[in-house]
Amino acid sequence: MIEARSVRPGRALFWPALAVLLIAMSGVAVAADADDVWAALAKGGNVAVIRHGNAPPGYGGDPPGFRLDDCTTQRNLDDKGREQARALGEAFRAHNVTVDRIMASPVCRCRETGQLMAVGLVETSWALIPDMGSTPTRLLALKKIVSSWHGPGTLVLVSHGQAIGPLTGLTVMQAETVVLKPAPESPRGGEVVGRIAPPK
Repeated sequence: MIEARSVRPGRALFWPALAVLLIAMSGVAVAADADDVWAALAKGGNVAVIRHGNAPPGYGGDPPGFRLDDCTTQRNLDDKGREQARALGEAFRAHNVTVDRIMASPVCRCRETGQLMAVGLVETSWALIPDMGSTPTRLLALKKIVSSWHGPGTLVLVSHGQAIGPLTGLTVMQAETVVLKPAPESPRGGEVVGRIAPPK
């Protein structure tokens, strides 16, 4: 039988205060880590994988009748998503990141994110669309794109959460960036350098 004990007022205040302190320390660690990640991008030779900007409702894929050749049938960026895309481009410039190539999924919200970043001419690639069947054909192609990148600048890939997850092993938010160091020997095609949170 568990004995019930009274908690002194001092102890009752201790744990919430500790939780707040840990959260604050965590925020500092994330900020410092982001600086290191930006520094890695500025050095060149890495791959920045970005999930497209905010596109409500943010889950459940595209509506019925989705067509790649008609943006009006798709889930698209809203004003927040477009602002995030512009802010991403500004952040790349502010951190002196040289973008040698930018590729996006042909889905409109990814292409628009890349275009609004304004860091280069956006190419499209089917490798950046999630696999729909059990055969990871596109994922294998995406891993090859990552592993074969040599720079000297940065390769930017704008894709979907369901493509980035299998590639990196991470669940990413809309407009979040994951930086990979190309590694042909890696089963993922690259090693995760770090993450950059979505623009505020």
